[in-house]
Amino acid sequence: MDLDSTMPAPAPAVHTPAAEVSASSPPKKRRIALGVSALVVASSLAYWYRGTFYEDTDNAQVDAYISNVASRVAGTVMAVHVDDNQTVTAGQTLVELDPKDLRIAVDQAKASLAQAEAQLRAEQPSVAITETSNATLVATTTSDVASGRASVAEALRSVAQAEAQLQQGQANDKLAQLDLERAERLYQTGAIAKAEYDSRRAAADASAANMKVLRETVDVARRRVEDQTARERAAHSRAREASTNASPQLEAKRATVALRQANVDANKAALEQAELNLSYAKIPAPAGGVIGKRSVNVGDRVNVGQQLLALTQVEKVWVTANFRETQVARMRPGQPVKVYVDALGQDFHGEVESLAAATGSRYSVLPPENATGNYVKVVQRLPVRIRLLPGQPGLERLRPGMSVEPEVRVK
Repeated sequence: MDLDSTMPAPAPAVHTPAAEVSASSPPKKRRIALGVSALVVASSLAYWYRGTFYEDTDNAQVDAYISNVASRVAGTVMAVHVDDNQTVTAGQTLVELDPKDLRIAVDQAKASLAQAEAQLRAEQPSVAITETSNATLVATTTSDVASGRASVAEALRSVAQAEAQLQQGQANDKLAQLDLERAERLYQTGAIAKAEYDSRRAAADASAANMKVLRETVDVARRRVEDQTARERAAHSRAREASTNASPQLEAKRATVALRQANVDANKAALEQAELNLSYAKIPAPAGGVIGKRSVNVGDRVNVGQQLLALTQVEKVWVTANFRETQVARMRPGQPVKVYVDALGQDFHGEVESLAAATGSRYSVLPPENATGNYVKVVQRLPVRIRLLPGQPGLERLRPGMSVEPEVRVK
């Protein structure tokens, strides 16, 4: 078989003139060059526009308040009413502790308060009683002093009177003794009768006896002066003592009453604390949110301050974006922000709320000490808080820790 007969005939060769090829190539190259130039210009404009009007970062995440719920009293867990990822409302009971020991503490505090109040009631009247007694004692002793002075004055008058009577008696006695001497001489000469002589002797004896009585009266009066003077001094000492001790005694009673009152107040505070501790047996949710990181079970013994679970307040979330320090020069609160959420593939709108007071490294546990060792300059990041505008669909799906990419319009 002839192979040449079976093969198709070759197509006639097309001959393009060289002048035609050279005429069509330059316009095509120009079009390509113009397209590339336009693309470069557009890319440059887009880069310039974004670099001038926007700042963005991928070092950002959703944030929210997370409350670490802990026990305020020690006790045994009696019931746990929530589990991880459960939504709760503010005030809802999360955990209950056994209240028996706490109720006993309340009863003891009530008994102590009743005892303190009884002691206060028993002590309160003593202030008025002491005050009245002191006033009465001061008045009585003052009266005794006045009475003693009057008695001394009266005794002195009695002494003066007795001494005057003694002087008169001495004159009378002297006269009686002279009469007796004259009577003796006259009787011896027989000028007077014996009866008259006996009468004058009797008068002289009576005068001598009267002198003895008057002297004793003066002695008694003088001793009475001494006695009344001693009494007056004793009364004066009692009055001074009563006046001096009255104020300290009253102050001591008042201090005792104040001490009883302070004891009552302390027991009232103890009762209030015991009642508060009893109320702490039920641990409520401090706010609405979602439960997480539960670490407590029925029968556990918990201590004061021990963390039981975490409560994330998902109703209020925001974005924390860690921009480089070179990006925040033109950032101001109120600037609009577009936030892209990786997990949802959705954009949210917000605004810059505030810039942090320091870079993130300064808030770390071990902040850098650039003054020691070899210094290497590192671009720092400044946390920026972004508020998400309310009312946007999908906000309820945001959770703390989600990665986001915020874009801030700075001009």
